[in-house]
Amino acid sequence: MNVFFRLLLVCLMATAALVYAEDIDAESKDAASELDVIRDWINTKRQVTVKERGGSLSLSGEVRTELQSTNEKKDGIRQLGHGGAVEDSASRAFDVEFNLMLDYRAERTWGAVKVKFDNNAGTSSGTMNKISLSRAYLGGRALSRDTYTVDVEFGRQNLSSLFDSQVQFSSTFDGIIVKYDQAFDRLGDFFVHAGPFLVDERVDQYAFVGEAALLNVLGSGWYAKCSLIDWNTKTQESLVQQRRFRFLNIQGILGYKFRQSSWNKLLNFYVAALSNLSAHPLPIPRSTTDPSTLHDKFNHAYYAGFSIGEIKQKGDFALNVCYQYVEPQAVPGFDVSGIGRGNAAGTGLYSTQKDGSGDPTTLQNAGGNSNYKGFAVEFVYLLTSNWTVFQSWKQSVNQTSQVGPSSRYKQYEIELIYAF
Repeated sequence: MNVFFRLLLVCLMATAALVYAEDIDAESKDAASELDVIRDWINTKRQVTVKERGGSLSLSGEVRTELQSTNEKKDGIRQLGHGGAVEDSASRAFDVEFNLMLDYRAERTWGAVKVKFDNNAGTSSGTMNKISLSRAYLGGRALSRDTYTVDVEFGRQNLSSLFDSQVQFSSTFDGIIVKYDQAFDRLGDFFVHAGPFLVDERVDQYAFVGEAALLNVLGSGWYAKCSLIDWNTKTQESLVQQRRFRFLNIQGILGYKFRQSSWNKLLNFYVAALSNLSAHPLPIPRSTTDPSTLHDKFNHAYYAGFSIGEIKQKGDFALNVCYQYVEPQAVPGFDVSGIGRGNAAGTGLYSTQKDGSGDPTTLQNAGGNSNYKGFAVEFVYLLTSNWTVFQSWKQSVNQTSQVGPSSRYKQYEIELIYAF
């Protein structure tokens, strides 16, 4: 049996041990990510509805202006801006963005589309042709009972909108996902979401991902989630490419969510651990004077944090604070969703180019966007029913100095969002 399905079965059995036959009420799954408060708020702005063929068509959009001020150093050398090591780079980057969302929903079927126009600002440095189809999927309810539902969705979504993590799931999910949701009167809400998705059609490469969870256990506010993603499903032509996809990640999250009565604010505390079960040991020198080597794995990640608030009406705010500790082999560079290291030079952990091309790296020049520890703070404030201000601060340093050059990374971002 494939390792993916064996481990997913273990996760399900561990969760199912808490679950026994009881009456249930249908209830939707908890939000996929605590950092999606802006997306949730934008959903409330879908005010244009067209009734047609028994369904409804909704239209929404958002206009954004953004400033990112970044300071990245590698071995003490400044990477960005005029005179930095990376040519044609900016330490202060301005963007303009427009997103258009269309959703159609009938009684048992639905479809969703998001077209993203994200361009650099500036008379000389600006762009006008950056367009992407960031979401396009269709779905249907395959089974609906008093005690559970089964939905199936086909097409493009982002992994972060389907599965929960602060350090991974930034990649695109082009595939099929099956969602089984069940809600128990006393024990809480149980779900399993899983499916395959395409990685590279040129070499017939696919990956598999799934998540199981039990939410609001015994009505206490406690929840637990377990996810598994298998990138290591294809024998590659080169060793560098094989290493690039050598990730079989299992992640567990334990959290406590409740509404504080005196503030009337939603609070969420969470801790998580992740392990890459496919990692191979790296040859690490014992010391600068001892030529012999140790063979160690750097395949774990941890994070912990809390969030306060939610944005629904004028004057609301949401704050998220998170500490992250990610070893070099814990998360593939192309799927890091956390703080990262900036990586303006675009190097990979196992190759000199982050897409897996170029020469193999050594312990001295290994790059990538993992191998960091640091913290991130995000704050969202709703100025009016349409205007939102988003701010974030994140900074990191190397998790280990034994792999790659020393790195220091800081970034402040402010974004004005008008949603309609």
